[in-house]
Amino acid sequence: MRHQSSASQQSEVCLSIIIPMFNEAQSLDVLMQRLDRVLSTMPEHCELVFIDDGSTDNTWALLQQLRMSHGEHQCIKLSRNFGKEAALSAGLAQARGLAVILLDADLQDPPELIPQMLATWREGYEVVNMRRKKRLGETWFKRFSAGCFYRLMNVMSDSPVPENVGDFRLLSRQVVDHINAMPERNRFMKGILSWPGFTQTTIEFDRDPRSVGETKWNYGKLIGLAMDGITSFSFKPLRLATWFGVTIGLSSLIYGVWVVLKTLVFGEAVAGYASMMVVQLFLAGIQLLAIGLIGEYLGRVFMEVKQRPVFIVEEVYHQQSIPNTVVSFKKPLTSMTKATTHSKQALKRAKSTSINHVNQFSNCDLQASVLQGSHLQQAFFVQPTSYKQTYNYGGNV
Repeated sequence: MRHQSSASQQSEVCLSIIIPMFNEAQSLDVLMQRLDRVLSTMPEHCELVFIDDGSTDNTWALLQQLRMSHGEHQCIKLSRNFGKEAALSAGLAQARGLAVILLDADLQDPPELIPQMLATWREGYEVVNMRRKKRLGETWFKRFSAGCFYRLMNVMSDSPVPENVGDFRLLSRQVVDHINAMPERNRFMKGILSWPGFTQTTIEFDRDPRSVGETKWNYGKLIGLAMDGITSFSFKPLRLATWFGVTIGLSSLIYGVWVVLKTLVFGEAVAGYASMMVVQLFLAGIQLLAIGLIGEYLGRVFMEVKQRPVFIVEEVYHQQSIPNTVVSFKKPLTSMTKATTHSKQALKRAKSTSINHVNQFSNCDLQASVLQGSHLQQAFFVQPTSYKQTYNYGGNV
């Protein structure tokens, strides 16, 4: 799939920027300032998709107060903390853009690179990976452990994961649709984002240290993430356990033959309570390791069989900012005063659709009507639309 770079087609591009958040109230103001500066220089119609992953601070309240001078934004509140992988899945399911960028809220990944990523995508690439050339503000141990993780992952996994490439990347609509169609519940996003393949390129950048707040990833969570990645994308650990067992079995057979020959032929008794205990403890450890590996895989099979949703959306908040013409929804999409005939019809059609598509349907219709400019009677002041969702959303993403 090739993307033309003509000016006429650039104006048609809709870019979605997905930003998962968990207790990021301190960084939200600086994040929006930098994003607003970037978006103001771009001719494309953009949307920001914020995912509040069960924050316990006032992140959600601040998100509801956001006002944008360029593009639009939608805020998705999950019913609890499902984890960053689930939050990214929720954002991908909600994003509507032809190009989708994943961006952390801690500002370690600079938003100023977004125009360069979009320009690279226009050259015909389906995936634009962002490789960290320098990891500023991180300890040597974290850099070392991260390097070990990527090397181990690429050795063990059936699908290669780009080294030093986090979630910060650009995906085309085609790639996003394939990712959304993947049914698994164990969402190791670094592997999932790389698995579809397609034409890819890489841009290197220096990753900044976290400016405000604290990281939510301790070493225990990172180890768990590594285990999820290996067991979700490879069965090589089970194969290694099998070959290791075969090797130990053959070695034990050879050693047993040698002990018998040494005793019967040479008449030498093999001493060794200590050596026997070491061998037994070693074999017991290997057996427990193999059982643990089987348990990890069975646990993941158990989670998949239950088919619980990856995430549950509690509330969605959507504000669309259209220059000089904005529509106000203060109630849950029930009525709108002083609206034009076309806008009323769009709302009527939107109310008849399923609630998880109401934002996409109604706002696309309204935007199309605004661009025509033939039926608008007057401009309205922007107010956000907010509505509750009480169903399980995202079961198959």
